[in-house]
Amino acid sequence: MTKAAPCGMACRMVAAALPIRPATPADSEGVAAIYAHHVRHGTASYDSEPRSVESTAQIIADHVAMGWPFLVAQGDGGILGYAYATQFRPRDGYAWTCEDSVYVHPEALGRGIGTALLDALVHAATASGFRQMVAVIGGASPTSIALHRRAGFAQAGRLKSTGRKHGRWLDTVYMQRALGEGDGTPPADETA
Repeated sequence: MTKAAPCGMACRMVAAALPIRPATPADSEGVAAIYAHHVRHGTASYDSEPRSVESTAQIIADHVAMGWPFLVAQGDGGILGYAYATQFRPRDGYAWTCEDSVYVHPEALGRGIGTALLDALVHAATASGFRQMVAVIGGASPTSIALHRRAGFAQAGRLKSTGRKHGRWLDTVYMQRALGEGDGTPPADETA
């Protein structure tokens, strides 16, 4: 596989016109295939085995049930990428903080799809009531760090050698950005 050229204005315009929509369990095969590639060949996920289509469908259904965004970028040939936000930690006090995940089909890298997905995810997570978004960047991927920086994230921390994959130690970078009113006001539906 050859690496795609960096995305310029033309490919960002193409990605901006790409349909991004909420995922359904019917998208699970395409989503699972993209994730499987990144599990096998990358360091963004510290999983060693890809998820099944069935478990992917359940994750999508769980997001829908919780009111959390799970988005897909749809191309003529199928799913080109996906992004979702999950409550950062399961405790009640984290109810307004989410963690994002963005994955792009290997043949669609460098076309601005990740940028378009993350932008749409920021808006959808804000609409879902989240006030902070955290990126947990496995392998300290420079590409993912740059993607998040362009989307207004700032580095919040770096954990050294917290993962091991493909025969090497990997750092994990935390980045964060406020959503909507951030911490400027309390949430209207505060229960914790």
